[in-house]
Amino acid sequence: MAGGNQTSIFEFLLWGLSERPEQQRFLFLLFLWMYVVTVVGNLLIVLAIGTDARLHTPMYFFLASLSCADILFTSTTVPKALVNIQIQSRSISYTGCLVQLYFFLTFGDMDIFLLATMAYDRYVAICHPLHYKMVMSCRRCTFLVTACWILTSLVAMTHTFLIFRLSFCSKKIIPDFFCDLGPLMKVSCSDTQVNELVLLFLGGAVILIPFVLILVSYIYIVSAILRVPSAQGRRKAFSTCGSHLAVVALFFGTVIRAYLCPSSSSSNSIEEDTAAAVMYTVVTPLLNPFIYSLRNKDMKCALVRFLRGKVFLSWGQ
Repeated sequence: MAGGNQTSIFEFLLWGLSERPEQQRFLFLLFLWMYVVTVVGNLLIVLAIGTDARLHTPMYFFLASLSCADILFTSTTVPKALVNIQIQSRSISYTGCLVQLYFFLTFGDMDIFLLATMAYDRYVAICHPLHYKMVMSCRRCTFLVTACWILTSLVAMTHTFLIFRLSFCSKKIIPDFFCDLGPLMKVSCSDTQVNELVLLFLGGAVILIPFVLILVSYIYIVSAILRVPSAQGRRKAFSTCGSHLAVVALFFGTVIRAYLCPSSSSSNSIEEDTAAAVMYTVVTPLLNPFIYSLRNKDMKCALVRFLRGKVFLSWGQ
């Protein structure tokens, strides 16, 4: 089938989570459990922060935004994979594939930008504490999150439009359990050179620039913490950054492996790419609520108050 205007009448086939039929039931139950825990955990964080005035600070505002993005990010891929396992199908329509691609890129890039924004927030809080309230004002925080949403939408639209221009010859199997840029380009029968260049430069910039900004922020943060005279003060400062650093290491490590490290088309390579994709699309959003709540005393207290019904509905103190 030739021509991008004809591709809408056929379906793609997804590689899925495993080629082995005997593993399907186990994978369905495992991913269903992870999805439910991810949604419930992140939703609890959003509700606890929203209903407790003690947490109405920039750090927790960004954390609530990250939890919302994680819920949407996981919901873009996992439900479709679960449905396909349950009905023993691999199909996804051309339109559904492009819609999934757009939202996957939007919410995935949103995670990246929010992690960079949270690093900047910690940099200002620790390196410039006297100016923190002025720099990280409510208006500034709202602007930063809004800018993240706009930028991620523009990046996702650019990649999706370039995929829309490609032709796909037949029901080829997309070597992943959802529609992503690299796997889609592999099954295209068009020239994908432009797509590959845009993915290399624009996609690389979206990943590496925030990653570098996070590293620079933490170089300054660690330098400032080491100058703190009291050991208790240093421990407190490190504890506020430890959760964020753990999430950054887990998320960026798997994302860089998936997008910036070349892979072959062999079966083993597809399984490795799928495992890396599962890490940043499912495992990281699953672990975020545990990482932030278990390492954060204020967050744990807010969750306990919320679950007991002792919430504070006032938005200011």
